[in-house]
Parts: sequence; structure tokens; C-alpha cells
Amino acid sequence: MPASAQTPPPLTVFAAASLTDAMQAVGRAYQRRTGQAVRFSFAASGTIARQIAAGARADVFVSADERWMDELAQGGRLMPGMRRDLLGGRLALIAPRTSRVRLTIRTGFAIGSALGDGRLAIGQPDAVPAGRYAQAALTRLGVWGQVARRLAPAADVRAALSYVAREEAPLGVVYESDAAAEPGVRVVGLFPAASHPAIVYPAAVVKGAGPGAARFYRYLGGGEAQAIFRRFRFRAV
Repeated sequence: MPASAQTPPPLTVFAAASLTDAMQAVGRAYQRRTGQAVRFSFAASGTIARQIAAGARADVFVSADERWMDELAQGGRLMPGMRRDLLGGRLALIAPRTSRVRLTIRTGFAIGSALGDGRLAIGQPDAVPAGRYAQAALTRLGVWGQVARRLAPAADVRAALSYVAREEAPLGVVYESDAAAEPGVRVVGLFPAASHPAIVYPAAVVKGAGPGAARFYRYLGGGEAQAIFRRFRFRAV
């Protein structure tokens, strides 16, 4: 039998940048189980959603929030009945590993003073869900005014993470899972869950997906994949 008949074509999965390490581990496990390779494209959820809306070829999309998935659904770009809330997460305030800053995250906390002459690294709030969550949390806690003009906005949450790891920014707001993946930072504190909308990662099969897309989509919600996600500090929903 020809090799092409034996080996299914690779899947193309577009996913939020914050999922990079976890999804790559899931992809490797899936390939071991099924023999089908998984190729990933990671970026800010808004960037990916716009690419899919414009016709980019993808089998599965995993977003860092509901908004961008909703836009694709409204545009008819998702397979009906093939969407689910996959994961949850927490929002963390981080500092470089060598930093000695100590803060208790609560209403009115002194984040502006802790920045000194530096800037706060966050994802672009208009395109990056982590940035939007960060703005919502800081606003709810009454401290957005301390930092609104002192931001180091990043194209995605992993870029914000790198700013802090490289000590280009004294503080940043990322997901707890991002902080766990980067030894160059430490978690100063976790934001109260009530300070921002729930962090939910929806997954969906894109209309026109190739063979195996539905199977991989179902695998993401199964025990093996969920155990991998937990290892990378994601939470069940």
C-alpha cells in the first residue's frame, strides 16, 4: 500500500500563544497514539481569528477567549456542533526571577510604585485576550490609572512574558501557565478570579477541516490530553 494511503495528512492547528508548550506536548502524544502529525501556528487569538476569517487553512482553532471564537462562528467559519470550552486559567502578576518586589494584589494596591521607572508588560488589550483580562482586573481593582500610560504592550502574551524574563520590564501580567513555563520569572501573586471575566479557552473544528480534525478535537477533551494540560497549569472548566 502506498505510504500516502497509510499515513493521514498532518493536521494544522491554530492556537493561542499561551498554549504553546502544552499544545506541543499534546500534539506529540496524539501523534504517538494515532500516527497523525500535528502542525501548530501560535499567535495572539485575535491575529489567528482574523487569519481564519480571511480564509487561512486550519483544521482546529483553540482561542484564549470566547470573543474571537464567537466572531468566527458568526461568520460561518466553524463546523456546527464542533465547539466546546476546553480549558480555564488564572491571571498572574510576574516579576523577573531576581526581583525582590513584594505586592499583595487587592483593591488599590501600589503597582505603580512597584514599577519604579519601568513599564508594565501586557498583551495588547485590543487583540490579546490576556491583555484584555489584565486591563479588566486592574480596572476592577482601581489601579488601571496607575499604569495606563506606563505599559509595554506586546503582540501576544508570550512576548509580554519575555519582556519580564529579559528584565526589560519590572512587572508583567500573564497567565499562570505562562509563568510556570519560564524560569526567568516568578509569580508575585495571582489576581482574584472575581476581578476579571472567567478565563476560558474554547476549541472548535474549522469549516472545511481535513481528515482527523474531529478526532483530534475530541482527543483534546479526553483524559490523556487533559492530564497534559494540568501539568502545564491549565485548569478544567
